[in-house]
Formats: sequence, structure tokens, C-alpha cells
Amino acid sequence: MQKIERYDRFEDGVIACIPTILGYLGIGFAMGVVGKGIGLSITEIIIMSIIVYAGSAQFIICALLAIHAPMTTIVATVFLVNLRHFLMSLSVAPYFKQTPFLSAIGIGSLLTDESYGVLTTALQQNKPVTAKWTHGLNVMAYLSWIVATFLGGLLGSFIPDPELLGLDFALVAMFIGLFLFQVERPLKKKTKQTLMILATVIGTLVVCMAWTTAEVAVIIATLAGCLVGTVTHHG
Repeated sequence: MQKIERYDRFEDGVIACIPTILGYLGIGFAMGVVGKGIGLSITEIIIMSIIVYAGSAQFIICALLAIHAPMTTIVATVFLVNLRHFLMSLSVAPYFKQTPFLSAIGIGSLLTDESYGVLTTALQQNKPVTAKWTHGLNVMAYLSWIVATFLGGLLGSFIPDPELLGLDFALVAMFIGLFLFQVERPLKKKTKQTLMILATVIGTLVVCMAWTTAEVAVIIATLAGCLVGTVTHHG
């Protein structure tokens, strides 16, 4: 008898997070090694993971700390890089209109690229997703990231140069996999619309990077893609 997948319990969200956990173990480990490589203590790595909780932002922080960038530059850069989380939270907010205020804040605060991918896939398939399920998904991912960076920090002292093992490319590889996972379904069902959105994002990104920073260019390209997706969806 086939087991019916549920989307209403906290523990079901934890189970749905398993693929994300496997990805976080590798990326978080790499993050911990890189952080240790620039001189951060294990405690500092853990605190960064608890407060920032964003792989791309944490790698950027490490890179900026390595070149002794001013704190204002680090804060501004991380703010711009993580601004996409605001857009992700907005896109799923309509599905949680009946969720209590504090619970909704918890969902938005712990939403990452990976958990967003799992959540939106379930929503696109019209699954009966609840706040409890989403909390299970988010909290498990959060704890997994902290543990993974902690383990990476522990072993980081034995790897003096992370680039020799290609660990600096780990985040890029993760986003490539996440992109392919997200685009596969819409590409099959709405090929023309999906290709139009991708062309808009890529074209806008290339143009904007010629006159602004990469972080701002990514945000503008994302907004352009969202605009084209909304117009073509209702067109």
C-alpha cells in the first residue's frame, strides 16, 4: 500500500527537508572551512550561522573580511544580497493569510533559497501545505546549517587552503542544482513563458552589471523577471 504524503504536521516538514539537509551538509561544511581559513573562531562561525543564516552572504562576509573591508561595506553588501529573501517571502505570503502574525514572521525569517524551492514546489502541485509543515521544513534546515558550519569549522584547521579542494565553488554548484530543480517543471509545461522570463533575467543582469554592482544587478534582474512572469501569466 502506497504511503500518502502529508503536508500538515511539523514532522512531515522535517522529512521533506531531508534533501536540503544533504545539500547543507556539503555547503555548510565548506562555509565552516572557509571561515576557519580566514581566521574566524568556531564560536564566531556558529554565531554568524545563527544570525546571518545565508550561505551566499556568509561566503561574501568571509571574502570581505579577508580583504579587511570596512564594516559598513560588509553590512550594505549583505543587505543587498539578502534582499531577495524579501521577494521570496512576498511570493508565498498569500498562502499563509490565516497564519498567526508571529508564526508568519517565523516562516519568513527562516525561508532560504532551498526551503523556498521545496515549499513552492509543493504549492505549485496544490498540496495542502500548513504553517506547521513549513516550520518543520525551515527549522530543520536552520539547525542543519548551523551543525554543518560547526563541523566545517572544527575540521577547517586541517585544510589551510580551501581553494585547493574547490570548496570555494561549492555554493555556485548548489545554486546551479537549485536552479535546475526549480526550472524543470515550468519549462515542460510553459516553455515559451519560462524561456521569456529566463531571457529577461539574463539580459537585464548583463546590462545592469555594466553600470552598477553585481548585487544591485541581481535584484533588478529578479524584479524584471517577476514583472515579465506576472504579465505573461495573466496575458
